[in-house]
Amino acid sequence: MDALVWAVALTVATSLRLDFGIPTEYYRGLVLATAVAFSLQVAIGWVWGPYAVRHELGSFEEVGELARATAVTGVVLAAAVVGLDAIALPRSVPVTATVLALGGMFAARFVVRARATRRVYVGRDSRRAVVFGAGGGGRMLVRSLVSDPGSGIRPVALLDDDHTKQRLSIAGVKVRGRREHLAEVARRTDADTLVIAVPTAPADLVRELSAAATNAGLSVLVLPAVREIFGGRPTASDLRDLDVADLLGRQPIELDMAAISEQLSGRRVLVTGAGGSIGSELCRQIARFFPGQLFMLDHDESGLHATQMSIEGHALLDSDSLVLCDIRDADSLREVFERTRPDVVFHAAALKHLTMLERHPAEALKSNVLGTRNVLDAARHVGVSTFVNISTDKAANPQCVLGWSKRVAERLTAAADAQEPEARYISVRFGNVLGSRGSVVIAFTEQIRSGGPVTITHPDVERYFMLIPEACQLVLQAASIGDGGEVMVLDMGTPVKITDMARTMIHMSGRTDVEIVYTGLRPGEKLSEELFTPGEAVRASSHPLITTVEVPGLECDTLDLPAAHDVRSWLVAYSGTSQVSSRP
Repeated sequence: MDALVWAVALTVATSLRLDFGIPTEYYRGLVLATAVAFSLQVAIGWVWGPYAVRHELGSFEEVGELARATAVTGVVLAAAVVGLDAIALPRSVPVTATVLALGGMFAARFVVRARATRRVYVGRDSRRAVVFGAGGGGRMLVRSLVSDPGSGIRPVALLDDDHTKQRLSIAGVKVRGRREHLAEVARRTDADTLVIAVPTAPADLVRELSAAATNAGLSVLVLPAVREIFGGRPTASDLRDLDVADLLGRQPIELDMAAISEQLSGRRVLVTGAGGSIGSELCRQIARFFPGQLFMLDHDESGLHATQMSIEGHALLDSDSLVLCDIRDADSLREVFERTRPDVVFHAAALKHLTMLERHPAEALKSNVLGTRNVLDAARHVGVSTFVNISTDKAANPQCVLGWSKRVAERLTAAADAQEPEARYISVRFGNVLGSRGSVVIAFTEQIRSGGPVTITHPDVERYFMLIPEACQLVLQAASIGDGGEVMVLDMGTPVKITDMARTMIHMSGRTDVEIVYTGLRPGEKLSEELFTPGEAVRASSHPLITTVEVPGLECDTLDLPAAHDVRSWLVAYSGTSQVSSRP
């Protein structure tokens, strides 16, 4: 093909130079020049060009090597025309021919590649997809689907809200409107699937598109974040079904990795509650920063087994990093701290089930209050430099045993900071996390699997939600920027109605026979959670997703333990609130 292009280019260049006519005396020189150009192009192309290596047709690699081989051929040909009497041609012909030849070769490759792209066969049983998002992720995905006949997905249209992309065409697939045109475009193209190809799509956009797809009778697939895609180039195998995490938010979190690394790298770190949902994820996140040693403490040996397996790939339970200890046992806990001598402590061990603690408030006192006091005393005894207490949004304006007990823990932590001027003791407050043990999502999943009904306390109840990895990343960030003594409050986004979540999960399951039953608010439960207590002075921090509030300290020595029948009132008094109960 390239030899033919050189022959045409030399003929056209000679004809242009000689006023569109080639006298017979130039025929011999033209033939010799064509033979020289052909020989040089092939020889240079095999030694130093695109023919020795099988490049993707029209790729940047092939085009670069082709341009180099053609340019060198043109230079040698020009020298031959000047130096050899046998090649009788005007001296400008090699220059013009080189430019024409290079353009012709590029054009030929473009045509061949375009035709090959459009000839891709897609099976009749393939899903016809409308792709939302014509940005970088959407473009790569569409090209991948179009070029792969075995993908099982055929993109038939694109949608994008950017008005500058409304006339865009990618691999023959055109942008045919914005999000509000989904139903119309799906009907015109006979589509059966919506692909959300916006890896950082906010939760409200995903919910809106999901609802529109449901109304249009479309199933929904989601393109994950680029960091989750092997090789960074999305394919059909990377697409996954929509899940609850997509509906609640996928905002990327920018962390100050240098500050976190300075806080953790090479240091001895201890995590209490390491077998739980939050504690285990904290351990996995901390391990990425290469601490000097990571100690994982819990009284649940099965939880420690699972955590070690997820971090080290084995779980022989024979490592010194695993510590089996109950935070209620002050003497054993102090012995552990004396042996491990941690520099940084993340205190995630706690009881957290609201209804259970309403029935057994003394257990909340023993674990969440006295257990926290024991951990604080042990940390102060060995000179811990940074202590992070994991709290909950229920400690803001608390109205239940769980909230009161965690509020007291916040106050104890603040008092410890005041007593340790060389160290930092802070609390981090956030709401529900998806996938934790006892999470409403797990409960709903089991109820739907068993055929229902799905039980919800109240049609208007709503909660803040966060993904466990995101929450733990922000906990590490808070630990690196906190001054000490304050409560760091994580941005949980907007609260989500539990009823809406249940309906979405039922729809995604494909079942239409699952009912929703409302059981009524339980003792101590709010319709909407709060992140701040009324009257708290809220201040911004150096991170946009973290704010801080001050909590009055409560010294451990001032705790006067209550009688068994008076635990609830004791928790209210020491939490600094005045609400004894909020039973509906």
